[in-house]
Amino acid sequence: MTSFDTSPQLNVWRALLALSVVFVMLATTGWTALRTHRESTALQASLAKWEHGSIHGLHLPDPDSSPARLAHFFTSLTPHERDHLAHRYPLAVGNMNGAPVSLRYRANRIALEQARKVEKKRMHDSRLSTAGQQDAGRRMHRYEALMHPGRQILAFDPEGSGRVAEVFGNLTRAERISVVVPGVDTDLLTFQKTNRKYSATVGMAEALYAAEQTQGPTTRTAVIAWADYTAPDGLGVDAATGLRAAEGAVRLNALLDALPGRAPVSMFCHSYGSVVCGVAAHDMPRRVADIAVAASPGMRVTKASRLDTSARVWAMRDATDWVQDVPYLELGGLGHGADPVSSAFGARVLSAQDAQGHAGYFQPGTDSLRNLAYVGVGAYDEVTCARENDACRAGLPGTTTAGRA
Repeated sequence: MTSFDTSPQLNVWRALLALSVVFVMLATTGWTALRTHRESTALQASLAKWEHGSIHGLHLPDPDSSPARLAHFFTSLTPHERDHLAHRYPLAVGNMNGAPVSLRYRANRIALEQARKVEKKRMHDSRLSTAGQQDAGRRMHRYEALMHPGRQILAFDPEGSGRVAEVFGNLTRAERISVVVPGVDTDLLTFQKTNRKYSATVGMAEALYAAEQTQGPTTRTAVIAWADYTAPDGLGVDAATGLRAAEGAVRLNALLDALPGRAPVSMFCHSYGSVVCGVAAHDMPRRVADIAVAASPGMRVTKASRLDTSARVWAMRDATDWVQDVPYLELGGLGHGADPVSSAFGARVLSAQDAQGHAGYFQPGTDSLRNLAYVGVGAYDEVTCARENDACRAGLPGTTTAGRA
């Protein structure tokens, strides 16, 4: 890996290459990538119903209230009253930052069952095309899978391509919390995969959770598989701009602000997910101790210091990852800025020599996953730097329950 060459000739070449790449994208994907995604009408309906609801003759609080105020409201209720609200407003409660985690799990299970019934009817709707009926079947099976006993669904929205988040471990008792933020082509149907399991959000989070238990067996951890934003659909214009990242950053910080307890949080942001984390960084709560990016096309800044965060910034990229060939610059809103693994960027660069391509960073048994797990449990003295002379561990605490340096 080499540091940035800031010569005018190279910058002009990069700009021309970036524009040519975008024009190719436009020619192959069309301007439809800039379409406006529909709002979550099912969720909106549940929220509207909540806003007109009451309990004991008193209006329910504004669902956009601070997580602290909403948490106080739910604490004031009896278990029966909380359960009643989850059944009456499942989508609203299931996606409400500030509602108790266990209540959100129950509410989303109810919402998933309702969505499953809708798709089961659509499978046999003669007004739909064969493709439409098949899509309904795929959705129904996805909802059934998300409802399997033991799964902890923290967020769920069936509208459009769908959004979802799942928790592994005990979120309320965790001493360290990790959040996996995925990249393009992430939605309800791709949230979990049988083939190439560890390239999907659930597989990434499961692998990280297992590795954290191995690398820090005395540390209680929880991992959130967070696909609760509208990711770009393929490598089109959306993927070359920060529009989806800006929308996702708002949702991501809303989640982080509402996490229970005070455990340090580590972000693990893959591919376009690193763009989301880069845009969100300046508003992340101070409990976010680490932001680690893998296979990043950039974080929409020229240097790590310009992320305006007190979190430690880590980066890794495998030598066989195609993302190294993207133009690392931003021009007129296109592109995502400097290369996070370059010396000039200023991140702590971790080894990922055996990640095997763009989607292999969370593959069990790899150096890349071990390094991410060490960051997740705070075992910073155990990480392997990408370069022997790199001081990526300099000035860091080494205990497995360490928080901010």
